[in-house]
Amino acid sequence: MRTIAVFSTKGGVGKTTTAVNLAWHAAQTGPTLLWDLDPQGATTYLLRVRPRLKGGADRLVRGRTDVQRAIRQTDEPGLDVLPADDSYRDLELELDQAKKSGHRIRRVLCDLDDGHAWTVLDAPPGASLVARNVIDAADVIVVPLVPAALSLRAFDQVLDLVAEHAPGTPVVGFFSMADRRRRAQAQAIAELPAADARILPIVVPSASAVEQMGLRRRPLPAFAPRSPAAVATARLWDHVRALAEPAR
Repeated sequence: MRTIAVFSTKGGVGKTTTAVNLAWHAAQTGPTLLWDLDPQGATTYLLRVRPRLKGGADRLVRGRTDVQRAIRQTDEPGLDVLPADDSYRDLELELDQAKKSGHRIRRVLCDLDDGHAWTVLDAPPGASLVARNVIDAADVIVVPLVPAALSLRAFDQVLDLVAEHAPGTPVVGFFSMADRRRRAQAQAIAELPAADARILPIVVPSASAVEQMGLRRRPLPAFAPRSPAAVATARLWDHVRALAEPAR
């Protein structure tokens, strides 16, 4: 099983839509599990899954919950969800109290024996113990960047965390929620990939099609595959898949 983490130290960058859309693409190649680690549960909501984890997140990370029974099917073929609920608000504390606290998410994934080819982790923002676990478990880390000068700072923060906790893990950034009509954003799109080759010249625009995901509660490629945002996401998936195979 190969694991892709969608993560940023900054919130409000299109992380959840990225995770859902990448997971949809992954499911076209093999059974895929999308683990919603964000207590807001936006991924769980988007895929029409009930936000309830029997026993709570604490029992899950301590190995006291049957993970297989917690997984829910979605309406999208080949795509399953490990849902988030309110108990994830205490996930940081539960991880801190668990043995080998920096490796619990990897341990949960290793305990799975269910035939999933891919796992996508939708991680909450910040530089927390949850983030450390996500980085530890990932084969590739994907960082959405809203085009702005501060985006490079957020990207550098992710690189620092990876260098500390999982050196050698590939990290890629791309532009999310972009509006080229804004001069500052157009400049960032033109300049940031030249500043760091790990920032891809892939631009997912801020578009009504992306906003429709919340209304339709479906991944973007499932209902608007020819939209510019979906085409850009497909290019991102091709790049991420090439980095993830073979898994380390």
